[in-house]
Amino acid sequence: MAQVSSIADEQASTPLSSPKSIVLRISKFNPKSDESSKFMEFTVPYQKWTTVLEAILDVKKHFDHSVAVRYSCRQATCGSCGMMINGKPKLACFTKISELDSDVVTVEPMNNFPVIRDLTVGFEKLFEKHQKIQPYLIRDDSELESDEREFLQSPQEVEQYIQFANCIKCGLCNSACPTMATDSSFVGPQALAQAYRYVADSRDKGKDSRLNIIDESHGIWRCHFAGSCSQVCPKGVDPAMGIQFLRGYLLGFRS
Repeated sequence: MAQVSSIADEQASTPLSSPKSIVLRISKFNPKSDESSKFMEFTVPYQKWTTVLEAILDVKKHFDHSVAVRYSCRQATCGSCGMMINGKPKLACFTKISELDSDVVTVEPMNNFPVIRDLTVGFEKLFEKHQKIQPYLIRDDSELESDEREFLQSPQEVEQYIQFANCIKCGLCNSACPTMATDSSFVGPQALAQAYRYVADSRDKGKDSRLNIIDESHGIWRCHFAGSCSQVCPKGVDPAMGIQFLRGYLLGFRS
């Protein structure tokens, strides 16, 4: 008992881990009142598990209540907290400070989106373009009116589109896209990937309709296949691959 007590006393007197600190640089900009953005710097402690979002909320709680940031689930499911972190589009709740390997962490609003304030951007165009490609199953009216309630699929049929169904509409792929930086009317990798998600679904009958929608001057042919959209997706979706498959349909290589 004496030995156990000694070990317990030693553990109690030794901290589990000593927190480190980073300089968090937050972009501050209100388009209604500011001519340009500026950076505010804060020294924030962190542990190996601390996320960038937690550091931002620490600043918001203790230093600057006015920091505008959008977030919700905190587990990379809702897609709300996308932003530029050290120059790359990432989810703040999914990015650990310890993994950035930097003493300075800079957070800015995502590229290619209008800034509402600070780190928060508007998603109106993202959702408009997503809706444009008819993101739902299209069936014949006669089929929908039948007594059949399920359209069964084989595992192989599900495999054709399932990764694209993981999209959480966070906007990171559009933020990384160089074409969207020069053409705001470009439909974008997010919408194109979702167009393929439904085209590849064996239950869907809307392939021709969707291909007609994206086969236009600001559609699929504006993609230069940089591949940056696929590199930043936090859910493992590969928009660049989906875009190439869609081109295959349009060029007659796929049916």
